[in-house]
Amino acid sequence: MPDETSTDDPQPNVGVLMYVAARSLEARAYDALVAAGAADVTPTQARLMAQVDPDGSRLVTLAARARITKQSASFLVDQLERAGYVERVPDPYDGRAKLVRLTPRAREVGDAADAVVAVALGQWEEHLGSARMRALEETMRLLRQVTDPWA
Repeated sequence: MPDETSTDDPQPNVGVLMYVAARSLEARAYDALVAAGAADVTPTQARLMAQVDPDGSRLVTLAARARITKQSASFLVDQLERAGYVERVPDPYDGRAKLVRLTPRAREVGDAADAVVAVALGQWEEHLGSARMRALEETMRLLRQVTDPWA
């Protein structure tokens, strides 16, 4: 049993370290979204908006990507639709289905968030060096093959 008065801090595992880095990017992106005029978007709504494909996504796909129920995703999409960030449009491949698509307003605030993420990634590269950053990106792409069901 470890001594509770010990100053030794065990290092977090790689999963926790990836989570910390991802959350840092997410927080910066969200702050940029708010600064760009989307103060009415919650972090949960922003996470769902980030999952919408450029040509739109089905609600069931958004729910699966966000790991929430279809009902929760529908509730969030309803809120985002009322606020003018998404719209429901007919799916061109299935007349019975609808796609959730970002509006120009959402794309505008999303572009601001993307710009901040690009700056943050540049800072990471400056800190790590170009070779390590390239290696990190390559490693994460390889890991995605076994971790991302939508890859």
